[in-house]
Amino acid sequence: MSSVDIVIAGGGVAGLTAAAAFGAAGYSVVLADPAPALAAQNDQRTTAFLQPARALLEQAGVWPLIAGDAAGLRVMRIVDAAKQPAVSADFVSDEISDQPFGWNFPNALLRAKLLERIAALPQVQIRFATRYESHLAQDADVRVQLSDGIVKARLLIGADGRASNVREQAGIKARASSFAQKAVVFTVTHSQPHDNVSIEVHRSGGPFTLVPLPDRDGKPCSSVVWMENGARAEELMALDEAAFIAAAQDRSADVLGQMALASKRQLWPIIAQRAAHITAPRVALMAEAAHVMPPIGAQGLNMSLADLAALLELATPAGLGGEAMLRAYARRREADIALRMAGVAALNHASIAALPGMGALRARGLRAIHGPKVIRQALMRLGLGVR
Repeated sequence: MSSVDIVIAGGGVAGLTAAAAFGAAGYSVVLADPAPALAAQNDQRTTAFLQPARALLEQAGVWPLIAGDAAGLRVMRIVDAAKQPAVSADFVSDEISDQPFGWNFPNALLRAKLLERIAALPQVQIRFATRYESHLAQDADVRVQLSDGIVKARLLIGADGRASNVREQAGIKARASSFAQKAVVFTVTHSQPHDNVSIEVHRSGGPFTLVPLPDRDGKPCSSVVWMENGARAEELMALDEAAFIAAAQDRSADVLGQMALASKRQLWPIIAQRAAHITAPRVALMAEAAHVMPPIGAQGLNMSLADLAALLELATPAGLGGEAMLRAYARRREADIALRMAGVAALNHASIAALPGMGALRARGLRAIHGPKVIRQALMRLGLGVR
């Protein structure tokens, strides 16, 4: 039986970041992921790290590896295109900080750079094609049964996704709700520069979000998350490329000029799910094992990194995985998770709604929240998770 400080189940971006961060902090880590090492290379999604995430990534030694590939997000623009003329509001990072709101990266790049960083940490071991199967928590440690053997640790972190086996084995229930939506994810080049502006276009079915990326082949480039009701999303996936980009052009309200498809399309289901608890004896849940929400406002992974930041701050060599640490973790994170999930759900329902007058109501709400400077700044800080 091998022995380490921490076992992490799940090798997505959140799990890999946790391994790098705890490894850089001096803890010994085994990360088990059932997928083979190259499984995520075709991921077309991108991830926007908000301001608080940068300090964590610097602490983990990851930021220097990815900073050169960043597309800064200096403006968040919300456009309501349900009626013409469209109504828009800009939230500008310069009003509250000398840094962008965040930075956008392709998931495949993040994964490669995280693996590069972990390879330089001898106390971190990644076991690909290795399943977490069960665990037995004891007073001083937890015995984790992996598909290739038992590992003794002081803390088991479940970062194994929305269908978390760690959560199930710990006896923690999760409540899920469906929005009857799916997200079509792809990358485009466009004729107008994005000027580091992230744009959410609302009309019906869900937001159409364009997030800046570095130029591609000398052309401005953005990633797109197009949320629609499930049947419509399936129809979009079935269109040929010319018909699809024409539909996307119309849905974008031409905010970035003429678009061209620059990647394959992928389809992802949209749900909300929250674990009843995020801890059990010697177990901490984080990321999608703890909470899942629609991809609005870059809240998803950044909430996951807030989980990780709390775990790192609360961990001590003497108290790692103990009752006091886990109780403090639950107290710190559960209220924030509930608040942000409720806010994102409300925004999504408002975006989906096609009731008569809803477009005008959204437009009035947009003008109201963007009006007084103190409200605008407070909303920006709330979105970032800073005070």
